[in-house]
Amino acid sequence: MAAKPDRNFKIASENRRARFDYEIGETFEAGLMLTGTEVKSLRTGKATIAESYGSVDRNGELYLINATIPEYLQANRFNHEPKRPRKLLLRSREIVKLAQGVEREGMTIVPMKIYFNEQGRAKIEIALGRGKKLHDKRETEKKRDWNREKSRVMKERG
Repeated sequence: MAAKPDRNFKIASENRRARFDYEIGETFEAGLMLTGTEVKSLRTGKATIAESYGSVDRNGELYLINATIPEYLQANRFNHEPKRPRKLLLRSREIVKLAQGVEREGMTIVPMKIYFNEQGRAKIEIALGRGKKLHDKRETEKKRDWNREKSRVMKERG
């Protein structure tokens, strides 16, 4: 089997806490509807998506709520609002699948990372996630600590 070519994309913002707080299910790649100053601000890498989530409205459109893209300081008059809802661009089948997961199964649309693809377009990776209980979070932490300890012991031996 041939090795996959290394994708060269620049990560603008990553939600590192998402895998700790949620059991991640199916992931999707979506486009972001942004203004010019938002794109320039994203390229600086100061955006935060840690407390944001996705929401499907009545018209069947998907929005990213509560994501912070700070104002672009060099822009003079035509700057954007940092926490405005941003429309996500997906196929209608995928939006329906996300909406069903939220309504029926009690899942959440969690943003994983915002990045620029090979063509320089801003994309967001979103996932359906189910919130973890406290004991699940503790179990995840134990596994992580054990793997860290195991690799430290193997490094000392070899």
